[in-house]
Amino acid sequence: MAVNSTPGFNLIPSAERVALPSNYITNFDFLNQYLPDTYEKEFERYGNRSISSFLRMVGAEMPSNSDMIKWAEQGRLHIKYTNVTLAATGATTGTLTVNDNLNPTIVGGGTTTTAGGNVAVRIGQTIMISDNTAGSNLSNKAVVTAVPTATTIDVSFYEALSVVPATPSTLTIFIYGSEFAKGTSGMVDSLESDDFIFSNKPIIIKDKYQVSGSDMAQIGWIEITSEDGANGYLWYLKSEHDTRLRFEDYLETAMVEAVPAASGSGAEAALSTTAAVAGVINAGSQGVFYTVGNRGNVYGGGNPVALADFDAVIQRLDKQGSIEENALFVNRQFSFDMDDMLAAQNSYGAGGTSYGLFDNDEDMALNLGFTGFRRGYDFYKTDWKYLNDATMRGGLTGGAINGLLVPAGSTTVYDQVLGKNAKRPFLHVRYRASETEDRRYKTWITGSAGGAQTSSLDAMEVNFLSERCVCTLGANNFFLFQNA
Repeated sequence: MAVNSTPGFNLIPSAERVALPSNYITNFDFLNQYLPDTYEKEFERYGNRSISSFLRMVGAEMPSNSDMIKWAEQGRLHIKYTNVTLAATGATTGTLTVNDNLNPTIVGGGTTTTAGGNVAVRIGQTIMISDNTAGSNLSNKAVVTAVPTATTIDVSFYEALSVVPATPSTLTIFIYGSEFAKGTSGMVDSLESDDFIFSNKPIIIKDKYQVSGSDMAQIGWIEITSEDGANGYLWYLKSEHDTRLRFEDYLETAMVEAVPAASGSGAEAALSTTAAVAGVINAGSQGVFYTVGNRGNVYGGGNPVALADFDAVIQRLDKQGSIEENALFVNRQFSFDMDDMLAAQNSYGAGGTSYGLFDNDEDMALNLGFTGFRRGYDFYKTDWKYLNDATMRGGLTGGAINGLLVPAGSTTVYDQVLGKNAKRPFLHVRYRASETEDRRYKTWITGSAGGAQTSSLDAMEVNFLSERCVCTLGANNFFLFQNA
């Protein structure tokens, strides 16, 4: 069985740019002696049409008084290189060449690899050497005896002979300690902490609703009802409220979907107000999806439908911040897939009678869904309306995103504007504000109708504006689930 494509769902925009006769009743026929029986109240066939809620649940809003938001995130504590070669095997000593990029700089959220830097291994440190070849179990341990160049390390093996293979096989090394002979000097050189600087810029979001003074004085035959409880027979009340509701949704979706304008792009030419500077975003902003897709983790094989698939996600989280509690915001199909995956772990799940509730009977509603589970970490699942809505991301094929994993809690970062460490939610919004101007959510009325007397325009214009950006701290702890 399948859902027929006809009749389908309506995607015709509900808003018109101008007042048209189609918005009002036009079939008045006074030659007809029979009056129709009309329903005055508008029927809410789409329920609550707003899709905003995501950032309200996981984030916070904080003021900022700058065109640029910058923060520092800590680097790794321990040292490991995964692209290393050994000049020769079968000897008691050897020279390791580190081919990893030793000086990555992260500017504006994207990683730019630059040559240079020095290997962060010192004389006297002890290292583990592992062969990267699939199926290999070869490894050595060694002590560092010299660091002759910026990318090479001389080692003496603890084993009688080295057993790791030579080039072209690649090796992984990591430092696990140090050892010095009696009566020797201390450790040579020291290491500086590794910080990564990230930045983002706010974008200005606008909207407007306009209605003429004549239309404001015209009574409608439909009693409108809006999501915030407004009602009446003045149609412009409906349109003004829908504009406001649409703008509030865009305040969230812009933070989720925003991307920086690429150098040389049309958007950069159209929106940039300053000369291009390397590493500085002049147009656009880094939304949640963009940031996680570039600096976070991506599951690109559709939805994890088995525990083995989800275990791969958990093992990646082990390599990141290992945040104990995580929230999964998913579309409907991903939610079903997780329910089926969890139900399959119940030995009675095949009969479909026991999972979800432990004591189901014929008089009890059968719960076929799960709201959370624990496997290594705690995961809490919730449907994300934005990913299901037919007028937004629901039903997309190209660029489809099925879910987002967001770590719970907050993290400590160095705020360069405040000049001190501050605790921030992993995901939060910064909006422009000062003592005299608050651009979190501005609305004002202009014209000469509706109480406004600011111009000779015979209309009421309701203006909306906000300037904001989203900060995704610790993007390495987020997971984006998308199609292959």
